[in-house]
Amino acid sequence: MWGLVRLLLAWLGGWGCMGRLAAPARAWEGARRGPGPALLRTRRSWVWNQFFVIEEYAGPEPVLIGKLHSDVDRGEGRTKYLLTGEGAGTVFVIDEATGNIHVTKSLDREEKAQYVLLAQAVDRASNRPLEPPSEFIIKVQDINDNPPIFPLGPYHATVPEMSNVGTSVIQVTAHDADDPSYGNSAKLVYTVLDGLPFFSVDPQTGVVRTAIPNMDRETQEEFLVVIQAKDMGGHMGGLSGSTTVTVTLSDVNDNPPKFPQSLYQFSVVETAGPGTLVGRLRAQDPDLGDNALMAYSILDGEGSEAFSISTDAQGRDGLLTVRKSLDFETRHSYSFRVEATNTLIDPAYLRRGPFKDVASVRIAVQDAPEPPAFTQAAYHLVVPENKAPGTLVGQVSATDLDSPASLIRYSILPHSDVERCFSIEPEDGTIRTAVPLDREARAWHNLTVLATELGEESWAPGGPGEGSSLLAEGLSPSGSPEGNPQDSSAQASRVQVAIQTLDENDNAPQLAEPYDTFVCDSAAPGQLIQVIRALDRDEAGNSSRVSLQGPLGPDANFTVRDNQDGSASLLLPSRPAPPRQAPYLVPIELWDWGTPALSSTATVTVSMCRCRPDGSVASCRPEAQLSPAGLSTGALLAIVTCVGTLLALVVLFAALRRQKQEALMVLEEEDVRENIITYDDEGGGEEDTEAFDISALQNPDGALPAPGPPARRDVLPRARAPRQPRAPGPGPADVAQLLALRLREADEDPSVPPYDSVQVYGYEGRGSSCGSLSSLGSEAGGAPGPAEPLDDWGPLFRTLAELYGAKEPPAP
Repeated sequence: MWGLVRLLLAWLGGWGCMGRLAAPARAWEGARRGPGPALLRTRRSWVWNQFFVIEEYAGPEPVLIGKLHSDVDRGEGRTKYLLTGEGAGTVFVIDEATGNIHVTKSLDREEKAQYVLLAQAVDRASNRPLEPPSEFIIKVQDINDNPPIFPLGPYHATVPEMSNVGTSVIQVTAHDADDPSYGNSAKLVYTVLDGLPFFSVDPQTGVVRTAIPNMDRETQEEFLVVIQAKDMGGHMGGLSGSTTVTVTLSDVNDNPPKFPQSLYQFSVVETAGPGTLVGRLRAQDPDLGDNALMAYSILDGEGSEAFSISTDAQGRDGLLTVRKSLDFETRHSYSFRVEATNTLIDPAYLRRGPFKDVASVRIAVQDAPEPPAFTQAAYHLVVPENKAPGTLVGQVSATDLDSPASLIRYSILPHSDVERCFSIEPEDGTIRTAVPLDREARAWHNLTVLATELGEESWAPGGPGEGSSLLAEGLSPSGSPEGNPQDSSAQASRVQVAIQTLDENDNAPQLAEPYDTFVCDSAAPGQLIQVIRALDRDEAGNSSRVSLQGPLGPDANFTVRDNQDGSASLLLPSRPAPPRQAPYLVPIELWDWGTPALSSTATVTVSMCRCRPDGSVASCRPEAQLSPAGLSTGALLAIVTCVGTLLALVVLFAALRRQKQEALMVLEEEDVRENIITYDDEGGGEEDTEAFDISALQNPDGALPAPGPPARRDVLPRARAPRQPRAPGPGPADVAQLLALRLREADEDPSVPPYDSVQVYGYEGRGSSCGSLSSLGSEAGGAPGPAEPLDDWGPLFRTLAELYGAKEPPAP
């Protein structure tokens, strides 16, 4: 492509191969002129497509790295050199006249390793290419300017404790940014700076391994290892980098459990119930997690009967608990051995075993105040029924185990004997009946007897009633101290007493049910009519065995056959019973076989009926005879209808009569003399005339009294005197005068009874001049009109005349 290229390298210091590039120049000239009679072969003598520049080189001025020269350039200044491509004009510049190439700044191979450029020679005047363009590469030559680095550091690794020498822990890897294909700049070697003698590292691969055996986690759990990577193959002058590896030893079960002491001592109160925690035991195991889990067990049978041991939720402690009730009086202490064993054992470390340990345990039982103990866990007593009150049933007994000299008081809890059928002696626990018992009403009585321990100084014998001494000692009848139980030293215990009531033959046998049966009039002799069953309320045995017997003799209408099982068969005899209207009443005698034997008599009703061919009842003769004399359903309905109709008429007549009386009463109340005007308006007194019609109180002026002698008012007149007509007045009169007229009319009216009539008006007056409205005082009050003297009424009214008819002496 180029006819002649002369490259001058700065470090070669001279020109070379100039003449040998002339032939390519002439070939390029021939090719430029066009085709001819013959073509000349182009010959190249030098390939120059790569140049090298040392990285990080910095000088005082741009550094000359090469020179371009063409044979067509004869030094006349007509040739111009051009440079294009990566970094042209910025990183690399060319002298257009001489073709010298300079680098303008320091290059970093790690940023860019090579540059691709294009060189060309053109005519300066016309820019016509003198030679074709040629591509060449400038490579940046590496130097050791980057230290190794660990991109994944720092590292963390885990290795089991007690591992063998050479066990792989982790592999570390460093990277060097320098060119690995040029020199030893990227050749790394690994070494351990810190962590010896426990760990080592492979110089070439960086694999970290254990360097000593039996590293114990319990001694040292964590190690910090420093690894260095150095380039230049580890030789002097190379760059280095380091990282840390934190190595943790994981646990293995290489330590057996061990009790820190050989003897453990505990104490427990004898009243502690099953499941009560006595104490904790822990065997020490320096291992972790599942390797430290333990199981505990009691080796001796003596301790396993009274106590049990289990492992807590964490699997580390042994929980010693009570298995059964303890008794200080029976045994004061227990001694046994406890074994702790690892639950997970690694066979690889059996040589470090055995993985278990044993310790001794001693438990002291402490005495505690205990309630009285009954001689039996439960009592079963019997008593015959119907015995007189005070009959001995049995006796319960309790003792104080702590202090046998303490007094015991017995009582029956009220809720267990609500009917108060029994009583108990507080001092000795003797139970007696309080009322006669009936086995048929109640066969069993379940009592709860309370035994309370009382000190000798607090013993106060009580009466036969339950609860008296308990209450005196501050205890409730249930046996628990009232208030705070801890404030009282009294102890109480309970026991169940089952009392069975024994049976006696005190109930006569009876029929199981009332029997009312029938027999067909066409029944054959010996036909079974009814099976009669008896019932005896007494207990099974001879007392409950019942025999039945019917009427005997040839005249018996029916036959009763005892079945010997508490039942009898009612049969039609060989001679049928004569037909009759009324049912037959068959007497049955029942007796038991008890001592003494009891008997009773019952009656079975048998009706003689007419039956259909299939045996069902068509009609019974008593009903057929009574039907004509009786009333049918229709007749009864008619009678009920008539009675109802009559009752309705009576009620209607009473209602009409009452309505008529009410109408008459309303008409009588319309009379103005008996009218009571009531209104809720509290007006302004006599000036308030809008609340009622004042005209009702008005009376025509000049009303004259009836002529003739005054009539007697103590007797009913034979004929009512006609009323004087009231002429209408000229206008409203004075109210006081009107009241006086009304009073005179009432006094002179012979039809009114001889008692005062209370007239209510709406007039309050301004000091009424008429005085009292009473007819008795009308004469003395100065009211107008004649008045009859009381002296004329006879001796029976003499006292009344003296009280009301005496005139006061005139004033001097």
